[in-house]
Amino acid sequence: MATPFPPTLPRSVDLAAWMEKKSHFLLGPRLTGKSFLVKHALPDARVYDLLDDDVFRALSHDPKRLGQELESDAQVVVIDEVQRLPALLNEVHRLIESRRIRFLLTGSSARKLNRTGVNLLGGRARVKHLHPLTREELGKHFDLLRALRSGLLASIYFSDDPRADLDTYIGTYLQQEIAAEAATRNIPAFSRFLHTAAQCNATMVNFTKISNDAQVPRTTVHEYFDILKDTLIAHEVPAWKHSKKRKPVSTSKLYFFDVGVASALQGRLVEPRTPEFGPAFETWILHELVCHRDYRGGDPVSYWRSTSGFEVDFVLGDHTAIEVKASEHVAPQDLRSLRALGEEKKMKRLVCVSMEARRREVDGVRVLPYAAFLDELAGGELDG
Repeated sequence: MATPFPPTLPRSVDLAAWMEKKSHFLLGPRLTGKSFLVKHALPDARVYDLLDDDVFRALSHDPKRLGQELESDAQVVVIDEVQRLPALLNEVHRLIESRRIRFLLTGSSARKLNRTGVNLLGGRARVKHLHPLTREELGKHFDLLRALRSGLLASIYFSDDPRADLDTYIGTYLQQEIAAEAATRNIPAFSRFLHTAAQCNATMVNFTKISNDAQVPRTTVHEYFDILKDTLIAHEVPAWKHSKKRKPVSTSKLYFFDVGVASALQGRLVEPRTPEFGPAFETWILHELVCHRDYRGGDPVSYWRSTSGFEVDFVLGDHTAIEVKASEHVAPQDLRSLRALGEEKKMKRLVCVSMEARRREVDGVRVLPYAAFLDELAGGELDG
């Protein structure tokens, strides 16, 4: 049964404050709520939606039309889905310089914007990212099992049929992001890769295995991973390489941006006490860490694995090691990797995020219920 969709959901980003001083790119996958946020945070802004065919045709034919249409006192202008018309950024650049207009440039893909030769405004616009909803943003509407099953895209989280909507979302992604941008002409091969890559969610990337399973060349797999990152569907979590006692690996890990999208691509339904629950829980915790990093200036997120097999799920900056255990009873052996990393004498904190009901400390490791962990994260207690 669907939870009623609330009329408003407070987001953790202060878009109006951002736009008081400088132009911004606001990038995020489809359905993360960019348009909703703009409507509520910048109600008086002039908006150009490049998904509107008439708007797109007019500006693609004559980009200078943008400046001609804007009133002399225009202060904030929004261009939605700017990646559809990168050439428009030259006119945006001119208007920022000549008329001091502040632009919000939203997009669901960084692919065309990252290509050589595209004017990225020479530092005149900051880049921000918008992600699916967080526990804090959902407030009283948050339900862990619903989040792990449905993901945290608002319209899907509150849907009466989230799995059907997730399947539609995946199809829309392939059609609108991949086919429309001509990122690859072989959509069936990319679709096989996408479903295969989802099986590797929350693991180190093995390009050879994915190539074999998806039946595409290894070089193509590398290109496809770049597409996932450019279209903001996947996070690459790099390896933390500063351990001395134990040699670290250097291979990155892959996480999909939304746990619901990942499970739908895997064809699995997340249930408690199943093999799928742990990776889903870990993926959600990463989502919260990424949102904290991007919204509140938190530290970079990496992970640590030694060549001898010790692994810690996440490392914040160079100061906090985090192991994620989707368990109501964390055993001493579950903390062995944290203790091994602690021997490096580099970490200020060793934390295990769990399903336990109460916080405790075991041999220098703080075992926290996930809610307590997120409260500390939001309060800045895990920063620096």
